[in-house]
Amino acid sequence: MKVIDFLAEESINLDLQATTKDDVLGELVRQLDLDEKNAAVVLRMLKKREHMGSTGIGRGVAIPHGRSLVISRLMMAAGRSSAGIDFNAMDDKPVHLFFLIVAPPQEISNIYLPTLGRIAQFLKDPENRDALMKIETAKEFRELVGKAEG
Repeated sequence: MKVIDFLAEESINLDLQATTKDDVLGELVRQLDLDEKNAAVVLRMLKKREHMGSTGIGRGVAIPHGRSLVISRLMMAAGRSSAGIDFNAMDDKPVHLFFLIVAPPQEISNIYLPTLGRIAQFLKDPENRDALMKIETAKEFRELVGKAEG
């Protein structure tokens, strides 16, 4: 399976309005299109995960992730903030690109960690990060992620 198999155009927001870490997590969770109760559970889990250590990996990138019982399959959302958001990233710089990954506690296909790894690898390349910052549509964003996977 590829990252784009889990990243729908509808779950990509190229104009995040959030200005804080908690707000961006909420905005990303809303893109998963969960019911209100399940969205609240996922958001709580993500905030706890961030409290243990930021998923801001540096270079303007954060990959908030975790597992939750209210999720039945791996789900993803992506977002972009032109202004950047203080996410307590490793390099203490604002984050512009966000990839949210949420999965059930147990998976038969075991795709959670490989998906997380592929996204991190894709975002290591400055050309990919620059291209994602310039792209104008969710469709183009998704296509670039897909091309990088081959």
